[in-house]
Amino acid sequence: MSKLLVTGRKKLSGEVSVQGAKNSVLPILSATLLARGETVLYNCPDLSDVEDSVNILRYLGCKAERSGQTLVINTDGFNRCDVPDSLMRKTRGSIIFLGAVLAKTGRAKLSLPGGCEIGLRPIDMHLSALKKLGAEIRERRGCIDCRAPYGLSGAKISLDFPSVGATEQVIIAACLAHGATTLTNAAREPEIADLADFLNSCGARIYGAGEGEILIEGTGSLSGCAHSIIPDRIAAATFMSAAAATGSEIVLTDVIPAHLGAVISAFEDMGCKIKTDGTKLKITAPASLKPLKAVSTMPYPGFPTDAQAPLMAAACVADGTSVFTENIFENRFRHTRELARMGAEIKTCGRVCVVYGRDKLYGAKVDSTDLRGAAALVVAALCAEGKTRIGSLRYLERGYENLELSLSSLGADIKKI
Repeated sequence: MSKLLVTGRKKLSGEVSVQGAKNSVLPILSATLLARGETVLYNCPDLSDVEDSVNILRYLGCKAERSGQTLVINTDGFNRCDVPDSLMRKTRGSIIFLGAVLAKTGRAKLSLPGGCEIGLRPIDMHLSALKKLGAEIRERRGCIDCRAPYGLSGAKISLDFPSVGATEQVIIAACLAHGATTLTNAAREPEIADLADFLNSCGARIYGAGEGEILIEGTGSLSGCAHSIIPDRIAAATFMSAAAATGSEIVLTDVIPAHLGAVISAFEDMGCKIKTDGTKLKITAPASLKPLKAVSTMPYPGFPTDAQAPLMAAACVADGTSVFTENIFENRFRHTRELARMGAEIKTCGRVCVVYGRDKLYGAKVDSTDLRGAAALVVAALCAEGKTRIGSLRYLERGYENLELSLSSLGADIKKI
């Protein structure tokens, strides 16, 4: 099994390009099932989660070929309505195939999804929304069997919480429904707007994506298109965390600064200087970071839960005490145990985590606990004294494309062994 070996306390400098967004490409891959013919996706990151979704498409009868950052999908052979347990367990995002398969074939039979163990992520809102669209759903022994023999019908749906996954599920399923669907309390993340942009390019009629209320007018059919995936704002936040932790200055290219508002504010509170110019972002970190008095994860446009762990790693070497409150997932502080092995002083109580900044961290043997926790360990290793060996890289590879190569290009001493 691969590991990362990092020798810390190296200054970073230079430019690095930010990959396409993992959280954008996964629902778009599912949505390709709605469109006839060929779809071309540009800026598509080469991640294990992406490959797992592509394998689901292939199982369903579709063709998929990758060339660099371009993924070409042809759905003309789509001929199944089931996804086996072995494929569903690979990634949490696999549940998004439920609405797409159901809308296209009138039936979908899937097992419950897998993914990182960062807390309960119930799919009740997904199923409730599909029922309102007219789906008949039976759950038995970990299997979800959905039927809509006469197709789905538009409805008025209000989510109890602005869930990204449930919002994506409704948008995808409602595209081919009879009539119009109004979704209120919808998630507003940039990835929602990217999904809608893709589907509209295929011929869908979606209005208001990125706002709290979305209107989807059902249409008879969609056709494949060419679409470029937006940059990954969480990968950008991870590189910013690495620069902050090491007191460095780097430039990120291929970013959308408007998607990083809450993240930029947090780094400015730590004393970092941020300059943006079009699709570039320059971060200059001070020699000593200021602590973060209060960081609370919230739905967009609040501070993203996925950026909490990398930022916390930087806070471990700030000059003072930082407080993090996790409001999205109840089990997202698992990485703190591994950070403590490196000398971090952290105390957790429920959803609150208090980080007491130290002068330095120390290299150690640590293991990744989840995707963003793995990124936190990389950030901590970059600023730690000595060598750090990070295991369980399968988590990191779910969401970061060749992170060690990107960091090496900035001057980090990091390699995969």
